[in-house]
Amino acid sequence: MRKVIFSAAVVTMMSLAVTSCNNQAPKVDEKPASAQAASSEMKIAYVEVDSIMSQYKFCKEHSLILEKKSQNIQNTINAKGRSLQNAVAKFQQDIQNNKYTQQQAEAVQAGLQKQDADLRELQQRLGNEFQAETEKFNKALRDSIQHYLAVYNKDKKYALILSKAGDNILYADKAYDITNEVIAGLNKAYKSAPAKKSK
Repeated sequence: MRKVIFSAAVVTMMSLAVTSCNNQAPKVDEKPASAQAASSEMKIAYVEVDSIMSQYKFCKEHSLILEKKSQNIQNTINAKGRSLQNAVAKFQQDIQNNKYTQQQAEAVQAGLQKQDADLRELQQRLGNEFQAETEKFNKALRDSIQHYLAVYNKDKKYALILSKAGDNILYADKAYDITNEVIAGLNKAYKSAPAKKSK
């Protein structure tokens, strides 16, 4: 589930500043000699998404919370699953030992089927809750970055701030990389939330 969190957050981050990355090959610093002339027309910068994911305190704290919640869900489902498997194994053994009348066996079997249905329903409900919490985290992450960049960019006056994740930008001059500056500002602005009990 951690991979799901990170990939969802990366997708969210990729939408934070720009469009058109998928429509054409990005042109970042094709002509270093004319970079100054181009920059007077349009200032461009980029941030490394992976670095934000690994160094932004908000992201690190909430990723740990979600990872712990995911593990708790898995433990709960596994424990209930083992309990059901044991009950089924015992039922089958009791059937072989002729411990039940047909009516009793049908009643026990119906109980086991209900237990199985309840387990599936619990798994679905906990999965939906986890997904909703992950989406809430991704939205909060995106909003916090967008809010910070809006404030940050009042002085910097960038026309475009790209999010660089993997190879979505084929080439970028490090001179346009504002990642460390943005991470430092995000962490300075972020106040750790008091620990909340996860539902």
